[in-house]
Amino acid sequence: MSYLNKMYAVQQKQSIANDKNPNRVLGGLKGAGVNSFTMLGEDEQEKHIPTYAYVQALEEKVRQQDARMAVLEKQIRRLNNDQKMDRASFSRTNNT
Repeated sequence: MSYLNKMYAVQQKQSIANDKNPNRVLGGLKGAGVNSFTMLGEDEQEKHIPTYAYVQALEEKVRQQDARMAVLEKQIRRLNNDQKMDRASFSRTNNT
């Protein structure tokens, strides 16, 4: 083989073993702010797994929405009761 042939010829790449520690990989994902990660299961299916912090954030949002809905429902009940009281007083004043 000539010098140029050695230099520019396509060579087979050596296979690199993937010996990464999964805990270190997840720590890196957490630091990067990733909301989920993908794992390959034993049945060779991809599984998208959300992070614990992401799930907690979603649960907090649900709690906030529930609190807002409770306030709005209370306001609707008050308005309905006010309308009933107004109708009753209006009918009393007009009938006399």
